[in-house]
Amino acid sequence: MSWMQKLYDTYEHCSVSTSLQTKVPLAPEFHVIQQAHIEIVLSREGSFLRARVIDKENTVIPATEQSATTRTSAVVPHPLSDHIKYCAADYQDDGHISNKYYDAYHKQLKLWCTSAYSNPKAISVLKYIEKGQVVADLKSHDVLPLSENGDLLFKWNSNENKPTLFKQLNGERGNYKTQNALIRWIVEDDLPAETWKDIALRDSWIAYCNSIGSRSGICMVTGIEQKLADKHPKGLRNGKDGAKLISYKKEDESDFIYLGRFTLANQVVGIGSSVTQKAHSALRWLIERQGFRNGDQVIVAWAINCENIPDWSDNTNALFLSAEESEKALQEQEHLIGGDTKDLGQAFALRLNKAIRGYRSKLGSTNDIIILGLDSATKGRMAITFYRELKGSEYLDRIESWHKDYAWLQRSGMDYKTKKSFTFIGAPSPREIAKAAYGSRIDDKLSKSIIERLLPCIIDSQRVPRDLVESAIRNTCNRQGHEKYEWENNLGIACALFKGFFKEKEYKMKLETERNTLDYLYGRLLAIADNIENYALEMGVENNRDTTAAKLMQRFADRPFSTWRTIELALIPYMARLHSSEKTIGFLKNRKRLLDDVICSFREGDFSKEKDRPLTGEFLLGYHCQRSALFASKSTEGDSKQPGNKNVDSITVLNNGE
Repeated sequence: MSWMQKLYDTYEHCSVSTSLQTKVPLAPEFHVIQQAHIEIVLSREGSFLRARVIDKENTVIPATEQSATTRTSAVVPHPLSDHIKYCAADYQDDGHISNKYYDAYHKQLKLWCTSAYSNPKAISVLKYIEKGQVVADLKSHDVLPLSENGDLLFKWNSNENKPTLFKQLNGERGNYKTQNALIRWIVEDDLPAETWKDIALRDSWIAYCNSIGSRSGICMVTGIEQKLADKHPKGLRNGKDGAKLISYKKEDESDFIYLGRFTLANQVVGIGSSVTQKAHSALRWLIERQGFRNGDQVIVAWAINCENIPDWSDNTNALFLSAEESEKALQEQEHLIGGDTKDLGQAFALRLNKAIRGYRSKLGSTNDIIILGLDSATKGRMAITFYRELKGSEYLDRIESWHKDYAWLQRSGMDYKTKKSFTFIGAPSPREIAKAAYGSRIDDKLSKSIIERLLPCIIDSQRVPRDLVESAIRNTCNRQGHEKYEWENNLGIACALFKGFFKEKEYKMKLETERNTLDYLYGRLLAIADNIENYALEMGVENNRDTTAAKLMQRFADRPFSTWRTIELALIPYMARLHSSEKTIGFLKNRKRLLDDVICSFREGDFSKEKDRPLTGEFLLGYHCQRSALFASKSTEGDSKQPGNKNVDSITVLNNGE
């Protein structure tokens, strides 16, 4: 029950701070958050004043232990705000004379109002609903859609002139459950008039709930004797989520459900009613406020003291830098591009350390950080798929390690108007890794599996699974199978994964001319050939055609030596074109000299048919770094507007960032 203890402690810390609940409210115990559709205003005496349809708005309403957990087809009313069929005595369901929903609602509200914990606003609502005019009043104020005969409408097939209430309800094939529109109350006596904002009303309902019920015992979370919960809340991921973390059947519902281990249901676990309400409310609030969602999968990380913490699921740019800060940082690093004395990783590490220090100063090193993963295989059961308790210093160390080890030049998303992708230096997000490894059309099931496997890599500093690294590399090598901007994204992610997986080799985010491994040098050769042909193509009329190096990249990754001969022969006519112009002959001489230098850097026997085997992801590092160095050196070869730069979507950003 450690997870529930931490959630309970979180509730106690966060419930006293109103600043934390500006966007997402933290529901008090014995309350739930529902979307209201209709607002009815009453006088203190319980007289109807006015009503209106409201936009979908999350409203904190009182709830019983049963209505918060078992409210499906059974007749289980909320005590105050509820659906029309519960609040209206004059609503008839399926032609029945009596309304069983109203009877249950009226009985429960009357018990509260006649107890020692009654509230004036609740009494005003009771007086009004006992008049049996809710539907009639809503009809007279044009709140409920009506047919020509004055009957309630439940169907509307057109989007034209759609009734206001139907715009707020979720219709299915034009059918709307008008009777399920939720009513919230305003009683114009003392301020605040809104019942959902009245603290005194909330407290009176909580006190009433704690006064009823007789089963008590030792709470396994707090260790003290108190009233125990018979049922535990649901609706954690959204209002319609029926999956529960804790559930059991009563002993009279099955003869064999406990398989001989227990004689009574309450022997399985005993949790205080107030404790489970607060813990589940805190979890629901955290998921809505800062949870990572991937279909039914939810992962949430939080600090017990409610301080902001780095989001494990963000890429480095989203986590630490705004777009303006990132652009400025890239521009400040322009003088480092292609330099021999410094590495882009050094400047990035300084910015990362500065950001982490900011979190450390606010969070503290000893505060508890919790990471909780949830998923459900069925509609009724939910499981905890991941759970870690860390100190603030441990969590920040591991987040920093992830973003430092897997840092590379990344392109995140694309502006379809400018056809440019945003560039930053850092680690990709888990979602981006999943798409880079298995394509942008990855299904939810596979995406959930990948994120579950990546979570320990970030939180526990484990290596990224080797198969994910290899999948990202293979997907990137299939250059012809992707849009240009998508391939650029995949290239940065594949390089980041390979660099982080083999961090002991200490790859740098700049061209390492002294690195003479076979894979790295083949990557450099491919980048140079790509640059030469691309330059020549832009001089002619074929500036939209892919280069031979781009077309054969996948084949080159499998058979580099034999494929290089094909690429080299294809360069001959382009070199001749460049040699024929005085403007480009200098460029050609520089590239030929560079080709010779790279080929001469191969160790004896590497550049041969005997070593014609598949390349590792290291060749992508050599390709990427060599290409970046070539782009950076263009300013020394002439006008920056000369051709040879179409191969990257956002060359202006690259020139500032690499």
